[in-house]
Amino acid sequence: MKRIWLAVTLVMISADGYGSNYGTTGLFDIPTARMAADGTFTTTAAISSRTNSYAITYQATPWLEGTFRYTGFNDNSFTYDRNYEAKVRLWEERGYLPQVAVGIRDLVGTGVAGTEYLVASKSFDNFDLTLGVGWGRLAGKGVISNPLKVISSDFASRNLDVGKGGRVSYQQFFSGEEIGFFGGLSYQFESLPVKAMVEYNPDQYAREVSAGSKERASPWTVGAAWQAFPGVTLALSRQHNDEWAIEVSAALNSKILPPKRKPQYFKSSLEMSQDEMPTGISLDKWYDRLLFDMEQAGLLLIEAKIDAETETANLVIGNQSFPIWADAIARATALAELHLPANVRSINLVIEDQGHRVHTIPIARVVRPGIAVVRSAQDRRSLARQLDILPGRHLAPPKYATEFVTGKVSFDISVANRLQLFDPDDPARYQVYLKLGAAFRLPAAWVLYGTYAVDVVNNFDEINRGSNSVLPHVRTDVAEYLKQGATGLDSLYLENRGTWRRGVHYRVFGGVLEEMYSGVGGEVLVQPHGSRLALGVSANWAKKRDFDRSFSHLDYQTTTAFVSAYWATPFYNYDVAVHMGRYLAKDVGATLEVRRTFDNGWMIGLWATLTDVPFDDFGEGSFDKGLFFRIPLDGILGRNTRSAFSTRMRPIQRDGGQRLENFGANLWFDLRGSRYDALNER
Repeated sequence: MKRIWLAVTLVMISADGYGSNYGTTGLFDIPTARMAADGTFTTTAAISSRTNSYAITYQATPWLEGTFRYTGFNDNSFTYDRNYEAKVRLWEERGYLPQVAVGIRDLVGTGVAGTEYLVASKSFDNFDLTLGVGWGRLAGKGVISNPLKVISSDFASRNLDVGKGGRVSYQQFFSGEEIGFFGGLSYQFESLPVKAMVEYNPDQYAREVSAGSKERASPWTVGAAWQAFPGVTLALSRQHNDEWAIEVSAALNSKILPPKRKPQYFKSSLEMSQDEMPTGISLDKWYDRLLFDMEQAGLLLIEAKIDAETETANLVIGNQSFPIWADAIARATALAELHLPANVRSINLVIEDQGHRVHTIPIARVVRPGIAVVRSAQDRRSLARQLDILPGRHLAPPKYATEFVTGKVSFDISVANRLQLFDPDDPARYQVYLKLGAAFRLPAAWVLYGTYAVDVVNNFDEINRGSNSVLPHVRTDVAEYLKQGATGLDSLYLENRGTWRRGVHYRVFGGVLEEMYSGVGGEVLVQPHGSRLALGVSANWAKKRDFDRSFSHLDYQTTTAFVSAYWATPFYNYDVAVHMGRYLAKDVGATLEVRRTFDNGWMIGLWATLTDVPFDDFGEGSFDKGLFFRIPLDGILGRNTRSAFSTRMRPIQRDGGQRLENFGANLWFDLRGSRYDALNER
């Protein structure tokens, strides 16, 4: 039942494509040279008598596909294996030339699924033919001698024992005494959303047979895949003429833009009487009218000042609702032109994102004598091509400021879930809980944040594994927090954000920071204007919380500190970050982080951390690594919102290379939507 629940979960979080039983683009168990559309995020659940396999595949670029796979073997002990796969397209199909790709299965893992391959695919009308050469498991019994032995004798042998796994076993890649061949054919019916497939797979399933599974009867597999719904595919196959397998795959295009929404209609202050206005808002003051309309539009008017000599209005604006900052700027410009005095000939919009002054957008205003004119759509498009992006600034002193923000309390109540995947004893642990949140705004830009979790249902009480880590248990005691603290305080901390000077942003905080740690800390990000490079420094003192998530604490405390370098690459909207410093278990090392951000707000990435902890001391997995996802909610909720669901997924939780969650080395990614390169592209 739990395995079925995980399969349903994988489908529900996705929404166009088909992955093989291994998750990669292919037939049933063999890969093809085909690739999904760039940015496609695919989940797969495949069940057979030999294995239960769950996979997440992401088309990282038009030519690179990556897969994380979690496989349970239906043998006497029912063990799980975690591994990664990468497939690179060498060239596309054109004319008589087939599409060709090279891949490595079990790139980082235990070697149980280890194989490498070179594969070609060629289409003929509705047919698609695939032929490939394989090493490792796809070599089968072997057909010809490994040609790479000519280069080095090291390619002649293949060691199947890679210990605890988690390492890049590059010495095994493309090795083995012999290589084998695999292939297959698919046919897409024109009148039906059905694809028929047949494949030849030389895999001998030696690992499964040695663990008690029966030997395969045939290398041939036949079956069909049915696109049941847009993006959701069901496949049924008769594998090796001795067992049935069923697969569910779902895909979502993470690049797709949400539907263009018309600006939400609201009754402007120009259409209202003074009696209809909130207390403290005067229709006789342009600032009050503009403030009122901006808040209705999902914006904030924070400060303002008109320079009489230059006839320029300086407006500091914030963005509460617009997922794309360019849309927020366009809306703010239209409202400013509507309400500013007629003698104002230019506008400087100062962009404040989460308390940080990031940019100034100068706008030449369209003015007639005594009348402010709102631009036509054509005027706005012309304006957009002429906009400059200047450094952020402070208004010293501002003539107008929105003071009522101080003392304001905002509440949030939602249903949330906590999902722990890839437990060695079970693929999924889960909790559904009520999340009660509040934010209280204090003077001098301080904010008090708090969240409390009220358990509804969970299966954490089934966790029976204790930590065997030889390092301080900075994270591997998480099972105790899940069991004893199913209901409890998630966080309660003070935070202050701001900008010291142009391009120098800071964040300081203190309190109950997350479910496992309290502490104090801060971060500084130096972001030169217009540069794709930035430098950050962060430090935290942290004390471990009691397992019941009360205000009590355990004895363990430590200090973490990092120096971070950031690069907004010009390639496919990828950001690269390197963090070097001291981690929660007092180990020292570096984290490489790569994330891709799309115009629609999706963010997908991965990270890997190497510290001075030896692989054997680290334990299973050898080093910390995982995947990051940020899914915007505006497409789901059907309205403009900056809310998003963010999560990290690790193949296994250990103690080495651990940091506080969401505290430290985060400003660069927090400001991703308003960064110079992001706005400049828009």
